[in-house]
Amino acid sequence: MQDAERIYKLWDDALGKRDLEASLSLYADDASIESPLVQHLMNTSDGVVQGKDNLRAFIGRVFQTNPAQRKRFRKGFFTDGRVVTWEYPRQTPEGDQMELVEVMEIENGLIKRHRVYWGWYALNVLRTSHPK
Repeated sequence: MQDAERIYKLWDDALGKRDLEASLSLYADDASIESPLVQHLMNTSDGVVQGKDNLRAFIGRVFQTNPAQRKRFRKGFFTDGRVVTWEYPRQTPEGDQMELVEVMEIENGLIKRHRVYWGWYALNVLRTSHPK
């Protein structure tokens, strides 16, 4: 199995189980995550988290505060072997979910850079939710 497919499957599995250690094992020590959720959950002016310790704090908060609209319906991924991308579309067979696009740059079998792009429905959920 190629690194992109392996990360696509294992990352979703860790997300579904809210398994912090499993998710962190997929990231390089100096990896980054960039998302509007960083600013929202970590109360920072920046939307980027850098390094494993900071990733641990951020991903832990994500798993604790996932709203009901954060589901995991998706239909596959695209990759060039170095970057893997997939969409969580707003419309699903079971109704609306937060629509996101995940982009992960992979180096040496690990996520080096992770960017999450949000759609209008997801941003509205973010605006109305409060971190716990």
